[in-house]
Amino acid sequence: MDWLNRIDFVDLHDEAAWRSDALKFNHEGLMGEIHVFDEEDRLYKGFAGTRRLLKELPLGFPLWLLLHAPGMERLGQRVYRAMALRRYRINALLGNDLPDCGGGKCKMPQ
Repeated sequence: MDWLNRIDFVDLHDEAAWRSDALKFNHEGLMGEIHVFDEEDRLYKGFAGTRRLLKELPLGFPLWLLLHAPGMERLGQRVYRAMALRRYRINALLGNDLPDCGGGKCKMPQ
């Protein structure tokens, strides 16, 4: 969906791909929630990161607008965490062959 090539994705399963650019992060924290940097190098994590990412995608922009509606911050964070905890199980249901976090739930940083 990144038709405008505005996003650089980093595979966190490949430590060499992220280690040099993210020395201030630990792997568990990076794997626990999405981390998004904007063009001014500001960091957005979790729901805020997903919302920021949607702003850059042509088809994601309307959803980005919706996710700024009143009450969406709190609801969005809850939905994000629930989905993040089960992301490998969700990927398996979608036919993607990804590693499991043990029991279908992944650890989230506190």
